[in-house]
Amino acid sequence: MRSSFRLDAVLVQAVIAGALSFSHLHDLAEAAGQDGWKAWAYPVSVDLLLVAAWRRLRSLRDSDAPRRAAWSWFAVALAASLGANVATAGLLDLGDVPDWLRILVAGWPALAFLGGTLLVHSPDAERVEPTPLETVEAQPELVREETAAPAPVPAPALPAASPAVPPALITHARKLADEHRSATGQSIDTNTLRARLGVPAPMADAIAAQLA
Repeated sequence: MRSSFRLDAVLVQAVIAGALSFSHLHDLAEAAGQDGWKAWAYPVSVDLLLVAAWRRLRSLRDSDAPRRAAWSWFAVALAASLGANVATAGLLDLGDVPDWLRILVAGWPALAFLGGTLLVHSPDAERVEPTPLETVEAQPELVREETAAPAPVPAPALPAASPAVPPALITHARKLADEHRSATGQSIDTNTLRARLGVPAPMADAIAAQLA
């Protein structure tokens, strides 16, 4: 309940301060010769520049980018708002506004447009990255070393070792070879021997070599 009350009080205070500042800027612009809708546009312009500068400062808070421009435009908008508040407090005769103040009020739109454009379109320092060309130029020695390095020569392939054949399997294979010679009159071939024994091709080759 206490936090909610504090939040509401802050909002009410902000609304009151904003309304008073808005009214003072309108009165000053109207006294300086800006009548009708133009007098109402001045407070909007000042407040928008103030908000744009503040948002720019928040976006640069966690970066190393320079903040001088953002602070400068924030100070300009704040000075315009505070100046209007002070000028309409009875220190200035609104019926006889001096010429220099009329010039400032008349030139404010161009100044505010310039400030808003610079704040919005200023690049962030953390987004600036070197291009691939800049990276290559920054490390010429590394590029030359990589270019001059000879290609690795593949090691020669070693002959595959013959699989070990158990003596019992040799004896059984010899028996099958004898039976095949008796039945066909020919020596048993490797494919037939492999099929009869049910062994892989490398082992069948090793057995056939010992039967030869």
